[in-house]
Amino acid sequence: MKKTLMTIGMVLVSTTAMAQSVRDVNKTVIQQMPYQVEVCSQQSYGGDKSGDMLTGAIIGGIIGNNVTKNVDNGGAVGALLGGMLGHNNSKATGGTRQVCNIETRYNEKRVEVYSHSVVTFRHNGKMYSLQFQK
Repeated sequence: MKKTLMTIGMVLVSTTAMAQSVRDVNKTVIQQMPYQVEVCSQQSYGGDKSGDMLTGAIIGGIIGNNVTKNVDNGGAVGALLGGMLGHNNSKATGGTRQVCNIETRYNEKRVEVYSHSVVTFRHNGKMYSLQFQK
């Protein structure tokens, strides 16, 4: 087995291959260069009716306790009904406001870069090509 491997090795060393050409292959890539911009827009919002609802609940609770002196939970029922009436009768209105955010955007540039190389050579009358990285 050792003699066979040595013989194969000597045959490989003694044969010569002559390079015909070596050429570089490039490819096109897109480079992205980030930049930031501030983008603003108008957004609508609802009015805050919680103050009117709370006022109605307090007044409704007081009335509910006074009207139903001997009934359990009279104040709670009054507070619930007063809160609902206060919310429904509220004059609070919404509006619009300007909201700004920072966004990252990209400029793109096409660039040629190295991809790989190809060597072409002749061995025993036959042409071969191999790709490799430098």
